[in-house]
Amino acid sequence: MIKEIPITSVNEPIVSLKEYESKFKALADEKRLQIMYELTQRGNTCVCDLTEIVDMPQSKLSYHLKILLDAGMITKETRGTWSYYEINQTEVSRILSEQLCCIFKPARNDGKDCC
Repeated sequence: MIKEIPITSVNEPIVSLKEYESKFKALADEKRLQIMYELTQRGNTCVCDLTEIVDMPQSKLSYHLKILLDAGMITKETRGTWSYYEINQTEVSRILSEQLCCIFKPARNDGKDCC
């Protein structure tokens, strides 16, 4: 049994490594990275437009969007029958934060943060 190690930061709540695992699994796909890139460039985008942008049938696109949505990397807003997606900037910033950096760098001897 693998023990989850809680990670704490002064500014953020306790986070488990399991949370990071799901986020990185969501990002570990070229098509999902392409979707994230397009959403970053275009902002709030209708799924109907994304199918053309990423050249993917809506059924496959919906599969990838669900994975990103479940990982919290994007947000969804429904307007009528259409869904609009955009990057969850808070979550992306958290993934790219010093908090994650500290998992992979040892603590410094001078008492300062690792990053």
